[in-house]
Amino acid sequence: MSVRRIVIVLAMLIPCAAWAQFQGNERPENDSTLVLSLEDAIKIALSENTSVKVADMEIQRLQYARKGTYASLFPQVNGTGSYQRTIKKQVMYMGGGDDSGSGGSMFDGILAPIEWYLNQLIAQAPGPIEPYVPEPTPESDNSGGIAVGRLNTWSAGINASMPLVNAQLWENISLSGDQVELAVEKARESRLGTVTSVKQAYYAVLLAKEAFEVYKVVYENAVENFRQTERKYNVQKASELDLTRAKSNVAAAVPNVYNAESSILLALWQLKAVMGLDLEREIDVKGTLEDYAQTMFRDVNEGENASLDRNTTLRQLDMQAEQLAKTVRMQQYAYIPSLNLSFAYSFNAMTDNFKFSEYRWTPYSYVGLSLSIPIFSGGQRYYAIKQTRVQASELELQRQNTERQLRIGIKQSLQTMDTAMKTYDAAKDAVGTAEKAYNIASKSYEVGRSTLTDLSNTELTLTQTKLQAAQAVYNFIVAKASLEQTLGYDFTQE
Repeated sequence: MSVRRIVIVLAMLIPCAAWAQFQGNERPENDSTLVLSLEDAIKIALSENTSVKVADMEIQRLQYARKGTYASLFPQVNGTGSYQRTIKKQVMYMGGGDDSGSGGSMFDGILAPIEWYLNQLIAQAPGPIEPYVPEPTPESDNSGGIAVGRLNTWSAGINASMPLVNAQLWENISLSGDQVELAVEKARESRLGTVTSVKQAYYAVLLAKEAFEVYKVVYENAVENFRQTERKYNVQKASELDLTRAKSNVAAAVPNVYNAESSILLALWQLKAVMGLDLEREIDVKGTLEDYAQTMFRDVNEGENASLDRNTTLRQLDMQAEQLAKTVRMQQYAYIPSLNLSFAYSFNAMTDNFKFSEYRWTPYSYVGLSLSIPIFSGGQRYYAIKQTRVQASELELQRQNTERQLRIGIKQSLQTMDTAMKTYDAAKDAVGTAEKAYNIASKSYEVGRSTLTDLSNTELTLTQTKLQAAQAVYNFIVAKASLEQTLGYDFTQE
């Protein structure tokens, strides 16, 4: 067998394994491939996707934070214990007696020489003044005083406090509840984004499989045409140029089959990544793009005057605006006095030794109210309120711009859907015409009334129209998925 024939045979056989892998109705009984519908893929993604799990954990975290804020309303009880070692005891002086001597004022050492020199100047007119010599003082530093205290001081007890009137704290508790609601909405946003991503990845697999089917048919037609041309060439009814062209068409069709196969594998990997599945897990999808073509002419003008009340971005901005309003109120409540209740109970012992069994413990307790009245803070509270109000104004401008962009996105999705409908309608008519032209050209080529070039041209037109029809369906359903996300349609809603 010649080298040319070996190449042709390999070109005919190798792609067979490629499309056999993606034929769902030809799977062996022991095949472990997980075949999913779109609903199955979405349900798996909502339970396995990492972003959804993180969003749910964030809700749980903020719920714990909210409970921690409520704890501020309850008494805060703490146990205390302390030990002090006295290095030098305090000295206490009793009333009575003169101020001279060591028991006098602490300024005696400074005032005495000044007073002495003044007396010398007054008593002796001219003549030298004798130097001042301080009088000797007793050696004891605490002469006349009583040392108080013990060397060791022990203390143990409990104290408690709780707010009775604190408007700022009450508003902060309400604000923590709004943060939980915002986290819930962010989790909803994560779910909506996950559903849209799964839809787009699922549709990408269907588009890749549709392209694979088209290129497979092109390859099969090229192989059949080569066989016919080869038979004609053997009986000298076709030229060598026609045989070479037929062989070239087969060789050119093979890369398209492999590229389409690679596109399917990449699309399936992307779908598994979005769903949160192991990339080594074998999966496949059900259905074809033609199944979704039946819904292309339904609810097209649905979003023209659609409400954005369920849009998650605007909902989050509204929640943030409400939080800022509460923040302003909380900052204003900082001007209101607060009242706290406090209680303490302790035991104290003071000794000069470490004979614990002989310690004499004395109890000490109190209960009281403390009133805090804000008077002056240098404008800190005032400017904090101003800052929050500026943030609220910025948020309002951001919301207006966001709504404007969302309206533009809705119009773009609707325009894409409308264009896809028109393209699909025209492509379907073109496919019917191209199939008829190809069949005529194929029959004519068999009987020798047309050339291989004419047959190739009609086949190229048929291939392009099929791909255009598939691309139109894909563009429509992807734009519809984006529109549903913008309008805030949940997976469980129609």
